[in-house]
Formats: sequence, structure tokens, C-alpha cells
Amino acid sequence: MTIRLYDTSARQIRDFDPVKPGCVSIYLCGATVQAAPHIGHIRSGLNFDIMRRWFEYRGYEVTFVRNVTDIDDKIITKAREQGRPWWSIGYENERAFNDGYTALGCLPPTYEPRATGHVTEMVEMMRTLIERGHAYEADGSVYFDVRSWPDYLELSKQDLDEMRQPAEEGITGKRDPRDFAMWKATKPGEPDWETPWGRGRPGWHLECSAMAHKYLGSAFDVHGGGLDLIFPHHENEIAQAKAFGDEFARYWVHNAWVTMSGEKMSKSLGNSVLVSEMVKQWRPIVLRYYLGTPHYRSTIEYSEEALREAEAAFGRIEGFLQRVTELAGKTVEPAAEVPPAFAEAMDDDLGVPGALAVVHTTVRQGNSALAADDEDAAVARAAEVRAMLGVLGLDPLDERWAGASEESEDLHGVVDSLVRLVLDQRESARARKDWATADAIRDQLAQAGLAIEDSPQGPRWTLSAR
Repeated sequence: MTIRLYDTSARQIRDFDPVKPGCVSIYLCGATVQAAPHIGHIRSGLNFDIMRRWFEYRGYEVTFVRNVTDIDDKIITKAREQGRPWWSIGYENERAFNDGYTALGCLPPTYEPRATGHVTEMVEMMRTLIERGHAYEADGSVYFDVRSWPDYLELSKQDLDEMRQPAEEGITGKRDPRDFAMWKATKPGEPDWETPWGRGRPGWHLECSAMAHKYLGSAFDVHGGGLDLIFPHHENEIAQAKAFGDEFARYWVHNAWVTMSGEKMSKSLGNSVLVSEMVKQWRPIVLRYYLGTPHYRSTIEYSEEALREAEAAFGRIEGFLQRVTELAGKTVEPAAEVPPAFAEAMDDDLGVPGALAVVHTTVRQGNSALAADDEDAAVARAAEVRAMLGVLGLDPLDERWAGASEESEDLHGVVDSLVRLVLDQRESARARKDWATADAIRDQLAQAGLAIEDSPQGPRWTLSAR
């Protein structure tokens, strides 16, 4: 068994070789909490949640760190615009992000550090880099000297001599306009902390280098984030950390965007779809299926039609498990192992689309067993399906989903009672061979978004594709 990952720094898929045998350490650039999350933000969390689950299935002990950037130019701007303390903006949106991760079934991280809680570590990193000639102080700010690190831009493969980056507005003292701020000198009305170079606040890139070192040490396995973070954020992280003396990350893994009309989903572009609104319109497990089942390196073009297709596809899986549960008279437990073809797909750069094809094939085999009244085969296929869905965080019979919302369950019970009354009328019509009335009732239910299936145990209803 060898897991292979696409390493952005190598531009190729590589065999996974962990720093510490039997263990996996992952650092994921988490939220900058200036606003509530849209589904593009949550996609990153989902992709790396699936990575974490697969490593754990393969027997690794996983340490998963997902940071919170709770101090940033955008947060300060929002606070000024809204007349609120900067920390209240960050805390409110941090909770919104965590609500979104939880709603879509992400496991909690091992550690979730906030940037503002690690200024001490940042100061120590800056002190060392200044002593080694890789950073310098100017007018109360501290900058990284990109010319001092020959391997700068090793991740994005750019040419420094061809790169042009204007100086930051209002900031002076840079030796080179491409030098980036590790620490920003204090400004009136902004939060600040004391350092040997005066009061100020951290730069974005320094935050992650310091927190990754704090929680994962000088060398760790996987650093993750969205494609948009490759430059400048991840590039600058690497320069700081390696100049500090860390080996840093062995593998750089980046997820693609969720787009609308071909553009990256973004609050600044006004084309974002908030998670808090989406979970009111769609079942969270369906949203997870929609966002988590394309390959992590594939762009997702958002559309309601695609969501409806995802809902229908997941409904076929869920319906099979429900039918087997009814037939067996109990919930079928997940199999101890996933099918070999599923494992092969997941080992190959987390090939979720190929793995999902195995799920649907197994569902079809299970439905054929049901049609042939082969209960043993149907139960065996259901056990395999549950094992595979568990790895993807999509098992509808798992208590994380089954007990996720008492309010939802109560509403389902009310709807079920009303639908049963109508189905009883349909059964009465069928009993007296009034096929026209029975078909009319079925058609009316279909127009209301309900699919009716007749089974030996009686009629069964499910939500159909919208």
C-alpha cells in the first residue's frame, strides 16, 4: 500500500514518505475571518477532511492543524467600516466558519491556533532571521529580504528578476520593493503588540510560518491550501521557515476553486454563495457530496443544476441503504475494509471520482440483489457502501448525520405522516383497481418533489431531484 499525492513544488505525483513512520502531520491554511464563509472557503476544509480520513483509514496517526487568521488588513477595514472592535469581527466569523465546517461533517482539527495567540513565536522567528541577515527593520516594520534567500520562488517557479511588486502604500524603508512585510509598524486606531522594534502587528505570511513550527516542528508532511495561496502566501512562508532553519513541508497540496461564470468565488467580486444560506436550501450531506466528490484539483463551476444532480445521485445511494435496512430489519454495520478498487482510487492522489464510481457500482449490484430477493448479497453490498461512504464522510446512517438536527427529524416526521395519508388513499385506489386515481396521486406527489417506490414492504417515498 502506497499513497501518492500531487506535490505542487515538484509538479508531479509522488509516493508519500512521512517524516515520522506511521504518522502524518498536516497544516492547512484556514480562514481569514473578515466575513462569513462561502462554499468556496468550505471546499478546502472538505478536501483536507477527506485526506485526513483516508490517512486514518490507512492506519496513520494524523495531527491536523487548521489555523485562524484573526488579525489582517481586511478585518481591520471591516471593523472600521462597521464601527466595531476588530476582535468582535474575527470572533463572529470564526464561529460562522466552524458552524459551516461542522454542518458539512468535517472532523474537528487536532489544533486550531489563532494568529493573535502566537506573537511570541513570531517575534522569536523575526529575531533569528534578522540575526542571520534574512530580515531587517525599517521604520518600525520588519521585512524579509528576498534577495538573501536564493531559493525564493521555488514553489511558484517564478523568476525574481522578472517580478515587479510595488511598495505597499504608506510603507517606506524597503530595500527592494519585492521584500515582504513580516511585521507592520503601528498605525493610529489599529491593534498592536510590543516588539523589540516597536509596537505593531504581524504580517499574514509570518503568522503561518510561526504556527506551523509551533505545532508541527521543524519538519512536517503536508501543507495545504487553495491554489490562490501559492503566491505570495505559501512562497513567503517557505522562505521565512527555511531561512529560520526549518525543513518545513515535504508536500504542498492545493485544492482548486469553486467558480461562478468562470471566475473564482469571492466576496470582493460579489459572486459568493454563503454556507449559512445554502444549508437552508439543501441538506448539508448533499452539499458535502457536491463539494467533496469532484477531484480536489478540479475546478467546480457552481450551478443549481449541478447541485440537483448531486442530490439525485446521493439519493440513489441513500435509498439503497434505506431499502436494505428495511429488509434486514436493522441497520447494517459498515464492512471492515473498503473494496480494493475504491482503495486503489483513493491511494492515487485521493481519486475521489474513481472511488465514487465504485460506490455507485456497488449500489447497482446491491439493487440487483434486492430485486432477486438475495438478502445476504444485498446486506454485504450495503456494508461495503457504508465503509466507503464513511471514508468520504458521507454515510447517512452515521450518527454525525443521523442525529445532526432534531428539528429536521421532527419536520421529516410531520411530512412523513402527511405523505402516508396520501399513500393510504393511493393504496385504497389500487386495492379497488382504480388505477387512474392511483396514478394521479403518484403524479401529484411527483410534482411536489416526492418519488414513490412500491416495494414488498409497501410504498416508500423519497425526495426526488428538484
